[in-house]
Amino acid sequence: MKLVWSPERASKAYIDTVKSCEVVNESGVAELVSAMAAGWNAGFIVETWSQGGAIATSIGLAIASRHTCGGRHVCIVPDEGSRFEYVEAIREVGFSPEVIVGEAEEAVQGLVGIDFMVVDSLRKDFAGVLKLANLSNRGAVLVCKNANSRSATNFRWRSVVEEGSPRCLRRSVFLPVGDGLDIAHVAASGSNSRSGKGRSRWFKHVDQQSGEVHVFRK
Repeated sequence: MKLVWSPERASKAYIDTVKSCEVVNESGVAELVSAMAAGWNAGFIVETWSQGGAIATSIGLAIASRHTCGGRHVCIVPDEGSRFEYVEAIREVGFSPEVIVGEAEEAVQGLVGIDFMVVDSLRKDFAGVLKLANLSNRGAVLVCKNANSRSATNFRWRSVVEEGSPRCLRRSVFLPVGDGLDIAHVAASGSNSRSGKGRSRWFKHVDQQSGEVHVFRK
């Protein structure tokens, strides 16, 4: 099997996230990430979060998990303080999150079959987390939020896909949404990355805060 895009799931998740994120007065990144996770029918969604971080993206991912087949959403937090803040914030909008407390690089190795992953580029360990993640054998979409941060300056997706790795970088794109989104589609080695080659699609994202329209092709 491979990741297959569904515009219908993406649209539903986007709309639901717009409605929910009005509560926390944040928008843009959350809606886009939610639509992507749902659109790719990500069965296992993982994110990293630390105390004081924006919660809208997490809400978007939780919503996306409800629009996928058997969706599971897990958040890795560094300590109990982060866990408490995260759980309280997510529960306010009606979700019961699955949370793992511990070092992200260690915790992610115990999670198998990740389809969609979001990490925060503000954390120095974000590249290591991506590199150590056990991805689904049908491939995965990896997202770095806050990609304009100093810690992300020298990051390259090729560092996540080393020679001899059972991964293959199919495509990547940087979107000027929020503080920057760096997104990559990583396929399992040997998989057919371009079934229906030549039939790429254009996608449009409207930043709810600035009104800017971003168009990109997959």
